[in-house]
Amino acid sequence: METAQLLMHEANGTAPAGSGPGAAGDEAAALDAYSRTVIGAVDRLGPAVASLAVARPAPERLRRRGLHELRGGGSGVIIAPDGYILTNSHVVNGSARVEVRLADGRALAAEVVGNDPPTDLAVVRVAEGRLAAAALGDSSRLRVGQLVVAMGSPLGFQATVTAGVVSALGRTLRAESGRLIENVIQTDAALNPGNSGGPLADARGLVIGVNTAVIAGSQGLCFAIPINTATWVASQLIRYGRVQRAYLGVSAQTVTLDRRIAVAAGVEAPTAVRLTEVQPGSAAATAGLKPGDLLVGANGRPLATLDDLLLAVGGHAVGARLTLDVLRGDGRHPVHTYPTKMPAEEKR
Repeated sequence: METAQLLMHEANGTAPAGSGPGAAGDEAAALDAYSRTVIGAVDRLGPAVASLAVARPAPERLRRRGLHELRGGGSGVIIAPDGYILTNSHVVNGSARVEVRLADGRALAAEVVGNDPPTDLAVVRVAEGRLAAAALGDSSRLRVGQLVVAMGSPLGFQATVTAGVVSALGRTLRAESGRLIENVIQTDAALNPGNSGGPLADARGLVIGVNTAVIAGSQGLCFAIPINTATWVASQLIRYGRVQRAYLGVSAQTVTLDRRIAVAAGVEAPTAVRLTEVQPGSAAATAGLKPGDLLVGANGRPLATLDDLLLAVGGHAVGARLTLDVLRGDGRHPVHTYPTKMPAEEKR
């Protein structure tokens, strides 16, 4: 229909509305500005984007058939000139060998410094200095609708680029470990196969996220871990080789809250978190928490589900006070807890 109308205008010697020289010039100028922005971001960040080739031991059933290794890959971004590279946990998890190919074509062996499946982040390092490192931005300043550029080196192709906008902020994504990753960035910048672990940048070429996942079968649903989270995780991995997380020492479940109890306690949510078990000697036991307690808040934020509790504890600093709002038979009480390190970390 549009083509027919255009032909009619041409036959009559007229131009369709909005298609004159001025409109064409405005459109070209807008396109050029967009292109210049994306190209500028790529030029600034491209040298810090790396390709990762990973080899893993094959399962026993495949070894019996003569296949001893499984190979995969992903992307990464150099975050320090002395060879530290940020990528996804699922890219390097279980790897026997990791090879990094830099933007200048050099291929270098890398070691896994630390791996954190709960946030799907990992750090690897190559024995090379004076590398081009990315400039990191501030993901807390992102706005929905903001232009973003996703970069990676899928399948060895260097500096593959897609662009889009921030579709939503504050998403929650479940990692392969089962833990929830909070405050995830949703974007419509397409992630090509192998782009996992590559940077998500703003218009200035500052890294504001680490590309991590695509929802299969859903167009335009791509996610990135905020760089503020990634920076904290990377610092923990570089310093300790692992992330030190808080541990409360409870088992719990989400339950429906009796409406009369909720109204009397000033709780708006229809559900709460009931403790089913408290580990002896844990931070929860020390604070006096007991099985049957109903948790409805943590540090002033409502707790309505078990996921809310996992997020509150998982993102809390070890040893810092975590105040829980507890419903018991005689009313609502604040209980001060001091979560400790995970027991597995204590043994190391």
